[in-house]
Amino acid sequence: MSDQDETVHYDGPSGGWGSLRGITRIFGKEWDSPAVLDTLRRQNKPGGFMCTSCAWTKPANPHTFEFCENGAKATLWELTSRRCTPEFFAGHTVSELREWNDHDLEQTGRLTHPMRYDPATDRYVETSWADAFAEIGKELQRLDPKSAVFYASGRASLETSYLYALYARLYGHNNLPDSSNMCHETTSVGLKKVTGSPVGTCVLSDFEKCDAIFFFGQNTGTNSPRFLHPLQEAVKRGCKIVTFNPVREKGLVEFVNPQSPTEMLTGKGTEISCQYHQVRPGGDIAAVMGMCKHVLARSESEDLLDSAFLEQHTNGFDAFKASVEAASWDEIEDESGLSRADLEAAADVYCNAKRVIGIYGMGVTQHVHGSQTIGMIVNMLLLRGNIGREGAGISPVRGHSNVQGQRTVGISEKPELVPLDFLAERFDFSPPREKGRTTVEVCEDIIGGSVRAFVGLGGNFVRAIPERERMEAAWQKMRLTVQIATKLNRSHLINGEVAYLLPCLGRSEEDMQARGPQTVTMEDSLSCIHGSVGKRKPASEHLLSESAIIAGMAKATVPPNPKVKWDEWVDDYSRVRDLIEETYPDKFEKFNERMFTPGGFYKGNKARERIWKTESGRAEFTVPDKLNAVGLADKQGRYRLITMRSNDQFNTTIYGYSDRLRGIEGTRDVLLMSPEEIRAAGLSEGQVVSLVSDADDGVHREVGGLVVTPFSLPRGCVGAYYPETNPLVPLWYHDQLSKTPASKAVPVRIVA
Repeated sequence: MSDQDETVHYDGPSGGWGSLRGITRIFGKEWDSPAVLDTLRRQNKPGGFMCTSCAWTKPANPHTFEFCENGAKATLWELTSRRCTPEFFAGHTVSELREWNDHDLEQTGRLTHPMRYDPATDRYVETSWADAFAEIGKELQRLDPKSAVFYASGRASLETSYLYALYARLYGHNNLPDSSNMCHETTSVGLKKVTGSPVGTCVLSDFEKCDAIFFFGQNTGTNSPRFLHPLQEAVKRGCKIVTFNPVREKGLVEFVNPQSPTEMLTGKGTEISCQYHQVRPGGDIAAVMGMCKHVLARSESEDLLDSAFLEQHTNGFDAFKASVEAASWDEIEDESGLSRADLEAAADVYCNAKRVIGIYGMGVTQHVHGSQTIGMIVNMLLLRGNIGREGAGISPVRGHSNVQGQRTVGISEKPELVPLDFLAERFDFSPPREKGRTTVEVCEDIIGGSVRAFVGLGGNFVRAIPERERMEAAWQKMRLTVQIATKLNRSHLINGEVAYLLPCLGRSEEDMQARGPQTVTMEDSLSCIHGSVGKRKPASEHLLSESAIIAGMAKATVPPNPKVKWDEWVDDYSRVRDLIEETYPDKFEKFNERMFTPGGFYKGNKARERIWKTESGRAEFTVPDKLNAVGLADKQGRYRLITMRSNDQFNTTIYGYSDRLRGIEGTRDVLLMSPEEIRAAGLSEGQVVSLVSDADDGVHREVGGLVVTPFSLPRGCVGAYYPETNPLVPLWYHDQLSKTPASKAVPVRIVA
């Protein structure tokens, strides 16, 4: 019996008619008007509207339809005809709404009015913007600024992000965590350590010139489907793609281009990966070590290594080579879950390619030793000079649409990453110099009681973090919580003593200010900056832009300053872009002139120029201290839980219950296990079980009601959906360098 005969799976390719049906289903559910088609027509095109979903780049020469299934869903979700009004809140207590699931909360539609939580009635009640700003300002003024946290999701524009970071520092803190802390902060820390740059080195044209691409822990078909277009084109011209992922994700197996009439009519797609290796969760260190071992063995008789590059541009090669030679094949095979023959076959693709790109995602970053995995991938690329030249490089794929850009313009808890001296002189104040809190540290200090206020610029923080049950209990002891959002989610229902829910414009909507309609900008995953213009009528006349909300709160919180011109900046966002250019002149030269450059304008990357901003002034080889990235050793009965996103969600937004590309329909309450593991555990398909934490810390964490479902996975691991299984992730279980929660190998046991 084949693996597919025993497991749930999807027989079709990614893309194709399935993708179109997925879009049509959401269109029908949201009751949107035909005008949304004009928004989709302009989506991700020069001078158009930039998608609020993933951060994949926007090409200079776009396709007729430059959006994917999930990008279209995000737009339809934002432009829904449903409205969440004061009347809705009058009919439902907050306690009642806490019992609703994530999907149904957002199905209430767009928020329409500023709301204040009334503890006496346990309801949100309508308030005015003036009263909301005044009360929020008074509450913040009563608190020690360092007890407040200003969180940002990855969607807010560069303009809003710059103002938000300035507001925090004028108020007196660097507590500016963002969604990067939960996903790619390991990149910002780990990649910077070895290349000197906190972001990837590739641009879109590199994918037109590369000979091989190696994927590690990144699900392109669901998380950044437009990336499949350049991958398909690369394969057709002869590029080899090798994938390492515990889950056999359909997007990196086969793709039918929905914009190709021939492919749609014939159903014949493109095989994307020439090799697909289901590595054990956290086993990428061992897998890359095995490939490097084969590369070095072949180099003894072949001219494979770029000796000039190694001599001129790298540090630590000899120590790394010694570690590779010392690693045994038995240990490599055991830790990776792959055979020597498979790893040597993958390494041969690397050896035979002149120009190689390394891609990775959260399957790498969300591990206790994720930084070491990044170091290993860079080690492999350095061997043959595959960083800092055309058609080659390291390219982490970010999630949310502007999460990388927010860091670029000052949303960071690390003061050394921000030009504080410039800000001090430009705005005539003394910025705080103390390090702020990361997401994990925020959670620790909310539990500990030292965080008294939380302002959320978008996102669903309470739902996305580890230790959700402990966090929700502690959250309600804070004095002030403020949430800026377009739709209702669970974070809006877990409130401090004083709580406000402030509705904002969506990116697709017209942002009309005193100086006319405004443009916003964002940075994509390949470090290119794009302008975005919303055209749709706002969902409510009572909505304000995110920038206007930030300015309103700031004016009520911090003392007047003649150099801080909130009203002028909100009237005309080009003035904010001038400030960004002043603050970061090396990245934003002629910002206003270039923001509609087709394909975006590139902010630059010194590592791409082989200028290494590391301690040694060279690219660093690193030696891992273990061959897997997990935090706790395997033992009898312990599984590595992979938390996963479905094809019908983006981060914590659940569009529906169709995980089509994995063959799972109508439910999210599943526990995915290989048939062999099901039998070995004495379980049966369809059995309802619970997962409990096996974290060796004495804390009971449990998620129940999961249906055992046979699925193709490596030995020793199970899979379940995020965010439903977040309560199983211990707060202390995170990457050692970045404190990114280690959600891809959570230690659990199964209770029947």
